Amino acid sequence: MSAVHGGSAANVATGAPIVPVENITRWHAAIADELRAAFEAVLPGERFTLGPRLAAFEQEFADYCGAKHGIGISSGTAALHLALRALGVGPGDEVITVPNTYIATVFAITYCGATPVFVDVDPRTANMDPTKVAAAVSPKTKAIALVHLYGACADVDAIRAAAPGIPVIEDAAHAHGATLRGKRAGSLGDAACFSFYPSKVMGALGDGGAITTSSDQLRDAIKQLRYMGQKGTKHEHLIIGYQERLDELQAAFLSVKLRHLDAQVAGRRRVAAAYAQGLGGTPLALPAHDVTGTHAYYMYTVQAPRRAELVAHLEGQGVKTQLIYPHLVPDQQAYANSPWRASDDLAVARSLTSTLLCLPMFAELTDEEIARVCAGVRSFYGACKTDGT
Repeated sequence: MSAVHGGSAANVATGAPIVPVENITRWHAAIADELRAAFEAVLPGERFTLGPRLAAFEQEFADYCGAKHGIGISSGTAALHLALRALGVGPGDEVITVPNTYIATVFAITYCGATPVFVDVDPRTANMDPTKVAAAVSPKTKAIALVHLYGACADVDAIRAAAPGIPVIEDAAHAHGATLRGKRAGSLGDAACFSFYPSKVMGALGDGGAITTSSDQLRDAIKQLRYMGQKGTKHEHLIIGYQERLDELQAAFLSVKLRHLDAQVAGRRRVAAAYAQGLGGTPLALPAHDVTGTHAYYMYTVQAPRRAELVAHLEGQGVKTQLIYPHLVPDQQAYANSPWRASDDLAVARSLTSTLLCLPMFAELTDEEIARVCAGVRSFYGACKTDGT
């Protein structure tokens, strides 16, 4: 189901403006002058890669996350790959992860020649279930790649306790600005990987990513990997590396957006609070997160009985929705002949694929749009029994 990014289209049946599931144009309109100024500042220069704007953004983002170092990378996928490589993950190793994620999390493990090991998830948060981790550990386990799904932090402390001494990588592509026990995503693991894909809570105007870490050793290894295996001296390639740099222009745009990130997250939390009030008492299971943390609400993901019928009903009301990760990664054709294993039958993750649904979520949603979403849900379930059947 496709997302609508603009807000000007109208529902054919009702004539009412469509409520899009996500929208980046409203935020960009509000900060357009700052973005143009960032572009104009970069344009006259001659340094468009590995220049001062990238260095500035890397430190700004690291400081924001509460980490010592930031390394700009070309995408979130590349960030995951380089972080795993920097930890020494390679053929014969295993990396513990979750099955209900964007496939890039798992591809990064496979790129290294390692085997993904899937563990089931918490039924409330859909994040990695710490109680399932210990059973997945083997002598081959090299790392844990957990995911802060939908904008809520996984319980990193409990996961670490279940697998002492095993490095933890945060896939924080959904979690810009999220916190757990007073610490921001990006400072909870040995390294954290962010995507700046345009639709993210803080997206670039193109592709981009970053890794944060407080390890000097990991920082040095990642920087060497991202630029063709060089370490300080041009044309001296010490290892097999990659071309995975974040460019100066995207870094300049991201520095602008970082200044507004807290306001963006606050806006998303405003929408979530309105949904909690407007959808309370319906059969929907609303998003949950660790009470010691704060949710960034990259997506507002509910568990919806009679999901397909609800989607069709909301579509008729001009309200867009989106299915998120409707297939588990090990069920994808890409892994039909590629090695993986699971610690159990992944029953919780599998059950969630048939009920999870994303409602419209972005900071600039109006009160009228929120009310239309809530009214659409209530009108559908109002015609059902109280349990949604």
